Amino acid sequence: MKTIKTIKTITLLVFLFLGTLLKAQNKAEDKSNGLLWHTDILKANEISKTSGKPLFAFFTGSDWCGWCRKLQNDVFSKPEFISWAKKNVILLELDFPRGKTLSPELTQQNNSLQQTFQVSGYPTVWLFYLNQSSDAAKYDIEALGSLGYPQGSVKGKEEVKFLSDAKSYLAKKRKS
Repeated sequence: MKTIKTIKTITLLVFLFLGTLLKAQNKAEDKSNGLLWHTDILKANEISKTSGKPLFAFFTGSDWCGWCRKLQNDVFSKPEFISWAKKNVILLELDFPRGKTLSPELTQQNNSLQQTFQVSGYPTVWLFYLNQSSDAAKYDIEALGSLGYPQGSVKGKEEVKFLSDAKSYLAKKRKS
């Protein structure tokens, strides 16, 4: 268990270093439904720290993943989700496109996070806090839980199951 934590810490240090290069490239996008999606983890984490809200990291293949588009259409575009997300989380999109090119820094950041969270399929959502150590030398992840497309949900009401699962993760206490 200690080895996994060490690997996560090293991986985080690599992507945080690269994240500083992304500051100038941070593109917070409004996906026309009023949601603000960040692409730079450092910027998103600054907002998370200020607001006390966890990060909501959406691992997606935006231009090729059918289930990712389905999750966006069936859940993320619904008024219930939009309202909940604005109140409860900081949105972070971690894209793995096939038909468009991301900057090398953004690609490295997303790959590092994919390895850190051991994401092997899309869509995957992780809810977490990123905590900086007191000496500011490393970051630790306080993972609350992961979600995917809400299996077993009522057709047309996928957001109900997704939000129920997400709320149960948010109910977990933060470490002191």
